[in-house]
Amino acid sequence: MKRATVIVCLVIFAITGIHFINAGSRATSIPFEVPQGWPKPVYDFSQNPVTKEGFELGRKLFYDGRLSKDGNFPCASCHQQFGAFATYDHSLSHGFNNSFTTRNASPLFNLAWQKEFMYDGGVNHLDVQPLVPITSPNEMHEVIDSVLIKLRADTAYKRLFKAAFGSDLINTQRLTKALSQFLVMIVSNNSLYDKVKRGEATFTLSQRLGYDIFKQKCAACHTEPLFTDFSYRNAGLPVDSFLNDSGRMRITRLASDSLKFKVPSLRNVMVTFPYGHDGRFYSVLDVMNHYRNGIVNSSTTDSLIKNMKLSNYEIGQLTAFLYTLTDSTLLTDLRFAPPGLNKAALPPLQDIHKQ
Repeated sequence: MKRATVIVCLVIFAITGIHFINAGSRATSIPFEVPQGWPKPVYDFSQNPVTKEGFELGRKLFYDGRLSKDGNFPCASCHQQFGAFATYDHSLSHGFNNSFTTRNASPLFNLAWQKEFMYDGGVNHLDVQPLVPITSPNEMHEVIDSVLIKLRADTAYKRLFKAAFGSDLINTQRLTKALSQFLVMIVSNNSLYDKVKRGEATFTLSQRLGYDIFKQKCAACHTEPLFTDFSYRNAGLPVDSFLNDSGRMRITRLASDSLKFKVPSLRNVMVTFPYGHDGRFYSVLDVMNHYRNGIVNSSTTDSLIKNMKLSNYEIGQLTAFLYTLTDSTLLTDLRFAPPGLNKAALPPLQDIHKQ
């Protein structure tokens, strides 16, 4: 069965029967609070309400290596909190049996506003996304049934699933929905930029000038407040001859989507290097120099990219502004750290968006 067909089948499997999996649960509800001025999330919380118990279960699963074949590759091995839940300082991530991923790991924050996932949009539901890395041979290389067997053999997990969903039944739907409850709560909205927008801080001169340049030359693709429009664009990158990644075209099979990849969010950009779908750019300066003199024009290269001109002055001011998008609160928030890490010092989970 081709991968695209598998993904479609998994989406159908995850969505059907959603209403019964939370039946009987007496878990503590946690409301999802949308930051002021932000759009409405696309994730349907009515089908998977976030609870304290579900969140804690999802967090434990996120950091549990048993979701991988050899126990060495939890979700957190590629999505590190100090790197805004991306792979810090690695172009590609390590996988099972000394293999490597074929794309740079995307940061995991503000997922509640995304309707498609991966650089090519190959997965169209957050509850299905974890199944891809778990079963990929070059990532976690596990079989879902084997994961479930391991979890069912753990009495602690039985208690956690019962607390979250009302019974100790452990199945694929509950596994992925618990992970989603953890992931959707990872919201990045407390950078200097956000504080300026809330009237709690001010930009320096360079930051303000960089913001003005950003709005003129970058905001069409990196739209505020999420700093992406979630579109797929050809940024003029030459094809890597080894990876030979055609981007969105792998999913749609349309020549018009050749070399198009999802526009990444610029939030936390200074701590999510290297850049590009394959991590070919080590620094922000490398990226800007690509826009200045490295663009490869083709029939699908985005017109905004073709016409971009950046001076040394503009690059300097833009860089100053991009630093204001780092959310240090997210990078150090113990709620998203491995379970048990200074847990007694944590404020109530219900206050997750209020600090």
